[in-house]
Amino acid sequence: APAVNILETEDDFKVEVAAPGMTKQDFKVHINEDNELIISMEKKAENKEEDKKRKGTYLRREFSYSSFRQRMILPDNVNVDNIDAKMENGVLTIDIPKKTEEEKRKNMRQIDIK
Repeated sequence: APAVNILETEDDFKVEVAAPGMTKQDFKVHINEDNELIISMEKKAENKEEDKKRKGTYLRREFSYSSFRQRMILPDNVNVDNIDAKMENGVLTIDIPKKTEEEKRKNMRQIDIK
C-alpha cells in the first residue's frame, strides 16, 4: 500500500499519497454517504520487450496489477463541497478545507419547542 501522510493546519487537512509511476487517471477520490473520504487506485500494466541480438526474436511479457483503497472518516468541521485533489511529481495531494466560523454558524439554528 502507498504511504499516506495526513497534515492538519489551522485552516485545513492535507492528505498526501505517495504514488510514483501512477497518474491521476489511476485514482478515484470521492465522499460516500457516511461522510468518509475514499481514495482508491487501480493500475494494470503490460510491458513488452523485444531483443533481436541473436538470430531469433526474444519476447518477454510482464503483467502487473496494483490496487489500493483507503477509507478516512472526515470530522464534522470540514467543508466537503470544497475538497480539492491534484497529482504532481508522483504524489496525490487532497486538500480538505475546514469550515469557517461563519459556515459553522449557518448549520446552527434554534428549534422551537411546540
